[in-house]
Amino acid sequence: MQLIENLKWRHAVKAYDPEKKVSQEDLNTILEAARLAPTSSGLQPFRIIVVENQELKEKMVQGALNPEVMRDSSHVLVFAAWDNYSEEKIDKVYDYHTDVRELPRGKFGSYTDKLKQIYSAQSAEQNFGHAARQTYIALGLAMAQAAELKIDSTPAEGFSNEVVDEILGLRALGLKSVSLLYLGYRDIEKDYLSHMKKVRIPMEEFIIKK
Repeated sequence: MQLIENLKWRHAVKAYDPEKKVSQEDLNTILEAARLAPTSSGLQPFRIIVVENQELKEKMVQGALNPEVMRDSSHVLVFAAWDNYSEEKIDKVYDYHTDVRELPRGKFGSYTDKLKQIYSAQSAEQNFGHAARQTYIALGLAMAQAAELKIDSTPAEGFSNEVVDEILGLRALGLKSVSLLYLGYRDIEKDYLSHMKKVRIPMEEFIIKK
C-alpha cells in the first residue's frame, strides 16, 4: 500500500522552489530506478541526460510550455531514445549481456538475427517510435521512486525537441529527446495544485471488464 500512498501524494508540480536542491544520493536512487526499467528485448534503447547546470536550463526554456518550472527545478532529466536501431547497437548490447553473464559471445545469435531482420525492415521513424515508447516505462518508475523519497516531479512533453537536441548535442550521440522529468521541491505558495484534491476517473469507469 505504500506505493499507492506515494502516488496519491505526488502531482505534476507547477512551481518549484529554486533554492531547494535534490541531493546526489537521492538523484542516484531515482536514476537507478529508471535504469532498472524493463525494455523490449532488454536493449535499453535510450539514455537519460541529467541537466543541473543553470545556464543550460536557461537555454532549454526556449519553446518550453512551462519555462519557469524548467528554470526553477533542481534537475531536468531528458529521456532520449535511439534515433534508429542498427546491427552494431544490438550486437554491442548483447555482447555486454553475455560478458556480464560469463557466456560466449554470440550465445543469443539466433535471437539477435531475428531482431536485426525486424528492425532493418522498418523505417528509421518507426524504429525511433518504438524506442521512444520504451522511455515511458522508465519515466514512470523514476516518478514513483521520486515520490517514495518525497521529491516532487513533473513529466513534460511541452518543450522544443529541436532546441533540447541541439543544446545537448544529442544528434551526435544518435539520440533524440522524447520527454523531460523535472525534479525538485514544490513552492507551496506558488504551486496551485498543492492546495487541490487529486482527481482521477472513478475505478468503475476507468476499468473495463470483458
